Amino acid sequence: MIKLTGINKAEALRYMGYNKSIDLTDIEPLLKSCERELLSVIKPRYCYRIFHIESRENMILKDCSLHLSGKDIRAHLQGCDKVIIFAATLSAGTDKLINMYKIKDMTSALILDCMASAAIEQVCDMAEKEIKENTGNMTWRFSPGYGDLPIDLQSDFIRSINAEKLIGLTVTDSNILMPRKSVTAVIGLSDSELTKRRKGCAACNMADRCQYRKRGEHCGF
Repeated sequence: MIKLTGINKAEALRYMGYNKSIDLTDIEPLLKSCERELLSVIKPRYCYRIFHIESRENMILKDCSLHLSGKDIRAHLQGCDKVIIFAATLSAGTDKLINMYKIKDMTSALILDCMASAAIEQVCDMAEKEIKENTGNMTWRFSPGYGDLPIDLQSDFIRSINAEKLIGLTVTDSNILMPRKSVTAVIGLSDSELTKRRKGCAACNMADRCQYRKRGEHCGF
């Protein structure tokens, strides 16, 4: 079971558009207060299943109706003979807290939202570490909406690993995950050592409107 004892505030601040010229002295108490509140409601959960790749040309998985279409996912899974279909969430309590503050204090709502975005990434990283202890060599996670992997695969991802029952994760008709601070992803798996591939803007469907790129920065992806 994953438990967060702190939130990566440096990442949260990046989501907020912070730069080093901004003095945080006045808002430091608010940052700490938001972190405490968020940690009190977060209930990190994740689930996954491993599937063999039956057809590499068409990215068909054995005993799974999920079809991983697109050239980018084929490139991402080069050298892999299996995949991990993965999902993680911070739980509905996180959404409720953020929505409550949207009504009474938008500054706190923004901070909480950015902290929650940083927190779900921490949860995913911790989950990957746990999974790797029981598997082989892994790629980094590749989510629906990255590159040309269709965003409308979200429901298939959830269904393929029974994520609704296991961790309470659902998806709307417009392909939004609920709870909002959740992630689905495919991770390549191989018994042999994999060539390290650089993550980058080319695999991101936000590249043409990314605020980090406009500032000459990057999100870490």
